[in-house]
Amino acid sequence: MWDYSETVKEHFYNPRNAGAVEEANATGDVGSLSCGDALRLTLKVNPETEVIEDAGFQTFGCGSAIASSSALTEIVKGMTLDDALTVSNQDIADYLEGLPPEKMHCSVMGREALQAAVADYRGEEWSDDHEEGALICKCFAVDAVLIEETVRANNLKTVEEVANYTKAGGGCASCHEGIEEILAMVFEEKGETFDPTADVIPAVESTPETLVAGATGMTNLQRIRKIEKVIESLRPQLQLDGGDVELVDVMGDTIYVNMTGACNGCQMAAMTLGGIQQRLIEELGSFVKVLPSTEMPKTAAGV
Repeated sequence: MWDYSETVKEHFYNPRNAGAVEEANATGDVGSLSCGDALRLTLKVNPETEVIEDAGFQTFGCGSAIASSSALTEIVKGMTLDDALTVSNQDIADYLEGLPPEKMHCSVMGREALQAAVADYRGEEWSDDHEEGALICKCFAVDAVLIEETVRANNLKTVEEVANYTKAGGGCASCHEGIEEILAMVFEEKGETFDPTADVIPAVESTPETLVAGATGMTNLQRIRKIEKVIESLRPQLQLDGGDVELVDVMGDTIYVNMTGACNGCQMAAMTLGGIQQRLIEELGSFVKVLPSTEMPKTAAGV
């Protein structure tokens, strides 16, 4: 597991400005439940001075996402919109006294939410739906524009660093070549040479003896037991609300579960699945996708 600063822990256990701001006149939505992270930032902006008088967040994600969102709202309150737009993802991480490299994407998400909220207030068009650039990472829906901007802003040098900051390349690895091309382009502009051999992200393997998502030191049996343990730890919370979840099958990097009781057909089922997925990603240290058993291939499901 990752080493979190005391400030990160404080903002996770006691988040500031959680919830929507009353009479908000600016809203920024970024992320996706299917990817495991989503953030809504609401601002109350003084129309005469453009000073942010209040800020609040609603986030679905890991502890770092909650802490980053909390920190962002504290940073921008009292700022003008123009000043707020100068806040970088590194400023958010610094405020928290650092984030683990694997969690820097949480601070990037916060920066994007702020940009989206300011654009919303000003009646400008802002989107993260990849109309501006080619979709590079299909696993996490990350486009070339975001990767390039993040590489430049944070002086990233490897595919591994890009995955840490944007999630791109952290799944099936099929987009690594595209990410390397972007890195090579940025390096060339600076008069430097990109060395792809400096990267250490393992390629995806699917042999019976190893994990699908890379070298994590577990056999398939150990991995399945780990998945079972995580799901069992989540069941009591769901059962309190009359729902439940059970592991059905593990096929490569896809985990199929059965949602029962109140969770079956619930409008929040997608959010619940996303939460389970995020928890498994953190515990396994590799990307996995959690889907309902109804989406299992017919041959695998015995149909």
